[in-house]
Amino acid sequence: MGSFQEMRATVAELLRGIDRYNPENLMTLERYVEIQARENAYDLEANLAVLKLYQFNPQHFQTSVTAQILLKALTNLPHTDFTLCKCLIDKARPLAEKQLSRILYLGDLLETCRFETFWHELAKTPELVVGIAGFEDSIRKFVCHVVGITYHHIESCLLCEIMGGITGVASIMTPSHIC
Repeated sequence: MGSFQEMRATVAELLRGIDRYNPENLMTLERYVEIQARENAYDLEANLAVLKLYQFNPQHFQTSVTAQILLKALTNLPHTDFTLCKCLIDKARPLAEKQLSRILYLGDLLETCRFETFWHELAKTPELVVGIAGFEDSIRKFVCHVVGITYHHIESCLLCEIMGGITGVASIMTPSHIC
């Protein structure tokens, strides 16, 4: 199937010019999304091209690939990738696709900094992120970012809760020391 680095050049060439929206390239781009998920890599431009191709060719829509794209976009918070991806998905899809609806809900929890609820809800459907390498660590990095810009001091028990229940994160420290 190839590695991320091997496919990167191929995909970059596909995304140049008019071929960017050629539906014949969709299978290659979908494989590239799967490689990103497996190898903890990320290519927003390619992922947006896949979603745009799904808009132009709804008969080719793949829920599993779209879910991977949304989950990878969540791993890049606080950047706006998740919002960009959401905007390229037909509004009726999440209503019909329970998996997508769930991911959008989890994204909303993260974007509104309801971290404890996020971890609780993620624990109800852990199968959503099984194929996304580094998902939890990326989310914890985002939580650390938010904690760092929000708190001057934080209790270790609160930090433990918003980090998904991991223990031994820190005693009472400044966020610059813990993340």
